[in-house]
Amino acid sequence: MRDRTLCVKRPEVSHEGFASLATPTYRASTIVFDSAEAYANRSKRGPDGYTYGLHGTPTSRTLEASITALEQGLRTVLVPSGQAAITVVFLSVLMPGDTVLIPDSAYPPVASFCENYLKPRGISYRIYDPMIGAGIADLIDDSVKLIWTESPGSTTMEIQDIPAIVAAAKARGVLTGCDNTWATPLYFKPLAHDVDFSSMALTKYVGGHSDLLMGSIAVKDMALHKKLKDTMRMIGMGVSPDDCALALRGMETMGVRLAHSGRVALDFAKRMASRLPQGLVLHPALSGAAGHAFFQRDFSGGSGVFSVVIPAHAETALPDLLTAAQTFSIGASWGGTHSLLAPMTITRVTDPAAHSGTILRINIGLEDENDLWADLEPIVEAVAAAPPVARTA
Repeated sequence: MRDRTLCVKRPEVSHEGFASLATPTYRASTIVFDSAEAYANRSKRGPDGYTYGLHGTPTSRTLEASITALEQGLRTVLVPSGQAAITVVFLSVLMPGDTVLIPDSAYPPVASFCENYLKPRGISYRIYDPMIGAGIADLIDDSVKLIWTESPGSTTMEIQDIPAIVAAAKARGVLTGCDNTWATPLYFKPLAHDVDFSSMALTKYVGGHSDLLMGSIAVKDMALHKKLKDTMRMIGMGVSPDDCALALRGMETMGVRLAHSGRVALDFAKRMASRLPQGLVLHPALSGAAGHAFFQRDFSGGSGVFSVVIPAHAETALPDLLTAAQTFSIGASWGGTHSLLAPMTITRVTDPAAHSGTILRINIGLEDENDLWADLEPIVEAVAAAPPVARTA
């Protein structure tokens, strides 16, 4: 071969005797084939075959298999974000004339996607009280094809009665999905409760270092897996093998990170609850929290995210207190090694008076807990300084 060809063609190198604990990062757009016949028959390679880089490499397959094992499912697909995981589920199973039910406590972009994308295309949605439980049966009509859940709820932390919702859905042949980002499969396994789609933002605890964006959807039905893969192919959706390698590395420490963050978060939540009026600290492990009994029944632990309702009298002081924090950073997302504070404004549909105003979402990372508490204590003092504004039931 001539020099310019040798610059492109790689020589075969033996892998004999080489073993590494690290998962190799296989980057590819083109997948090559041994023969013209193999290329012509590439569509017959099945869901686990390699046909084009967009649809998977050994690196992404390794991450899929790892998540599938944790989820106790059959297959997992990877998408570019947690929000993409939710939208791909919706796009895969909903058609014009169908309806999806979403909880009032869901990640706000879910309702935005339903209102601004699905609704103009003839797909309806209805918002339900996250604590409705078995009562959701009354909302299921012939148009309902999917019930979405998020437990605990984004920011407001309600734990839903997933088994009761699933039972009502199955009685009518309706699919169910759950955003399980907060607990991860380490602390709650939606598929084990017969949920059809279990999604996560791998951006959070799986990635674990605030440096990647990715989502996953696990299923235990191959027909549903095919629907997801077909939808992803049609819209050209895939993930980077480099990001998959970061997620695989992050997953290795997820158990110890989650255990530490969860322990510190619960300790802080209990400290705050002992000094603040009842109901202002939102953590599902606290007695009296919305869905606390379901948390005790269905979850094996809690993660490092909880919230505090900021009464009106403390709202004006909050910006300066957040800016003065020395260890916490101010920012969205969570699940990484850095602790975060994010003031959120919540608007509810099913109960407009519930948690009105500002809620401070707190993400506990891996910093020293005494340094973290030094940032939180002035906020607690500001909230406790005066009686909270009376709230209507």
